[in-house]
Amino acid sequence: MITRIRRREAATLHLGTSVHPVLERVYAARGIRAAAELSLALERLHPVGTLEGVDAAAELLARHREAGRVLIVGDFDADGATSTALMVRALEAWSFAAVDFLVPNRFEYGYGLTPEIVALAAERRPTLIVTVDNGMSSVSGVAAARERGIDVLVTDHHLPGAELPAANVIVNPNARASVFASRALAGVGVAFYVAAALKRLLDASGAAPRGAPGPAEYLDLVALGTIADLVPLDANNRVLVAQGLKRIGAERCVPGIRALLSVAGRHRADLTAADLAFGVAPRLNAAGRLDDMSIGIQCLLAQDAARAGELAARLDQLNQERRAIEARMQTEALAAVRQLTGAASDAGRHSGLTLFDESWHQGVVGLVAGRVKERTGRPVIAFAQAGDGLLRGSARSVAGLHIRDVLDAVAVRHPDLIMRFGGHAMAAGLTLERAKLDAFARAFDEEVARSREGVADADCVETDGELAAHEIALDTAAALRDGGPWGQAFPEPCFDGLFSVRNSRVVGDKHLKMWVEVPRTGRSFDAIAFNHIERATVAEGRAATGSAARQGPLELPSGEARLVYRLDINEYQGERRLQLLVDHVLPPA
Repeated sequence: MITRIRRREAATLHLGTSVHPVLERVYAARGIRAAAELSLALERLHPVGTLEGVDAAAELLARHREAGRVLIVGDFDADGATSTALMVRALEAWSFAAVDFLVPNRFEYGYGLTPEIVALAAERRPTLIVTVDNGMSSVSGVAAARERGIDVLVTDHHLPGAELPAANVIVNPNARASVFASRALAGVGVAFYVAAALKRLLDASGAAPRGAPGPAEYLDLVALGTIADLVPLDANNRVLVAQGLKRIGAERCVPGIRALLSVAGRHRADLTAADLAFGVAPRLNAAGRLDDMSIGIQCLLAQDAARAGELAARLDQLNQERRAIEARMQTEALAAVRQLTGAASDAGRHSGLTLFDESWHQGVVGLVAGRVKERTGRPVIAFAQAGDGLLRGSARSVAGLHIRDVLDAVAVRHPDLIMRFGGHAMAAGLTLERAKLDAFARAFDEEVARSREGVADADCVETDGELAAHEIALDTAAALRDGGPWGQAFPEPCFDGLFSVRNSRVVGDKHLKMWVEVPRTGRSFDAIAFNHIERATVAEGRAATGSAARQGPLELPSGEARLVYRLDINEYQGERRLQLLVDHVLPPA
């Protein structure tokens, strides 16, 4: 449970009168030092040719354009789906003779280009396999493909292991020798750079079809995959996301994204990165979690609104099923956390949490790990059964702790524990034997404890400080919304302040609706704390859902309280009103 506030330090910054003073302070706290850094124009992207391997990748692709058969092998998450859709759409638009895709079913084949996937792919007789958002750990799979005479292009962003796959070409900004200026590219960002290099080569040789779209046509997919994969929004990724959001808002996006926004009830006119993160990405990911990501990819490849709408409706249904499964698993996981630590809010003895239940769904453990991480402020790995005495785990980390590096350190200290692993700073996956789970849990906890120096404490939240009463206004909310995109490592602005809670009530069983006033000013505001009741039951040691009534009513806040909140614009029936989105309700002291 959050009990302390740490305010971000901000240097003095003068960006000109066109930048709202609150936004100026927020930018300064995120390391912006000059107005030029705020430009989100495409010209600000790091040059295509500076990503190692893209020119060789373009030449390899071009050799298979007229007589070859190109097979894209993707991953089963939103980054993999958008990467796959981008490559298929681009190659088809640029007159490749034969383009197809294959995405492993996570329950049958697991992650990456395995020898089993190569055998399945070989039935389609490809001359070139292109991996997107995977491949760096596929040493045996790439070898199997090359033995069959199939060329392999690996495009990936995950950190490499000790041995690299023997692909014809590898493009990865996180390769050990890479000096590319943005190591934060998502898999779809790498695919975009490869596609851009290919289009440049085709243009230079006169081989590009007349009127063929340029790579910028696919920035809607790049924005979605980048946001969904939780990669840091460095300057380069902010350009990619901002340009993609602009295309989506202008209705220049694939029908599948339009359909997914529609079923999610999100409006394109004032679209933000949060709409993709919480509206579109979960529905797209639901296919890979519960069924087959091919459904999601087909939605992104659909050429007409009707077909896209059908597939989006199926994804929405899968997402509802996923939410029901996740709710049950989350209740069980938080109960296990209370047993581990004495209470979910207690700092306890454990720095890193390892959770497992025989009944958990393999496709949903990552979401459960993320939810428990949010509740406890600790890195979490949740495991599910994978058959044959194996477990597959999904890890989620906290800011400042590189989870893939932690797993690597565990593997070095205990080489017999982890069978395989991969990932990046905030999320990772791994496989181990069921019999070694307890030993792994101890090793993981110890390694996290060693690595936590400089990481925010579990009971601490960072804010951008206090707003003056006159700054809590619609124009401030609009400036902050338009000042994005916000996301990983470039967090959405939040503030803390002392308020008088004049009225509070529960809405929708788990949300807290309040009317709050800034003391001694007479200024009052509508406020809502989503999922507050659920968080409060966990903090008090109750079950996460369904037991509050049996254990007595929760005490709703009244009087003075310190709120951690964000500014939001609530639009209803054509009227725009300011609303405070409350993340935490704390004592006034």
